[in-house]
Amino acid sequence: MGDGGTTPSILDLGPQALIVARLAEEVGEEQLDAVTPCPEYAVRHLLGHLAGLSTAFRDAGRKDLGATTDTDPTSRLPDVTPGWRAELPKVLGELAEAWRDPAAWTGETRAGGVELPGEIAGIVAADELVVHGWDLARATGQPYAPDAAALNAAYAMLAPSVDDPSRGTIFGPVVPVPEGAPLLDRVIGLSGRDPGWAPTG
Repeated sequence: MGDGGTTPSILDLGPQALIVARLAEEVGEEQLDAVTPCPEYAVRHLLGHLAGLSTAFRDAGRKDLGATTDTDPTSRLPDVTPGWRAELPKVLGELAEAWRDPAAWTGETRAGGVELPGEIAGIVAADELVVHGWDLARATGQPYAPDAAALNAAYAMLAPSVDDPSRGTIFGPVVPVPEGAPLLDRVIGLSGRDPGWAPTG
């Protein structure tokens, strides 16, 4: 991302954050207990995870390190709060705003208890929004077209991990996709998900 100088290249997370917020807005109460591509998560847990990761990466971008950035996201099963419909779009907007500051992309920060360079943390945030946006869309039967810049950033992050022996601690095994598959399918396969997943599948 960086150009080697003092000014980092910045990926605007706003368009992808807005896409996720709009998907969440369309979730019906009757869908909260529906299954998702994440085996341990119902829709309510996925939404809770999105709120938690948005808070963590917002604070990582702000370099406001503490409980929100130090908690392992796998340490508990997330869930929605009573006010999630107002809270999730708010924190998604705050996440995007935090990463519009060039300072967010410099130096070191932390998310999920993991120390990361700022520019890597910003790309991880983009990947989380792209992949979990797909999870939410698939689970709730909504169309999904992620932001192109965020999708490209997610692919650039995931593709080198194919042969990384440590990827199993973060992602599931790569799901092969046909040659020439759409970029979104390739990203989803690299994240350890089956691009053909459906609630009844």
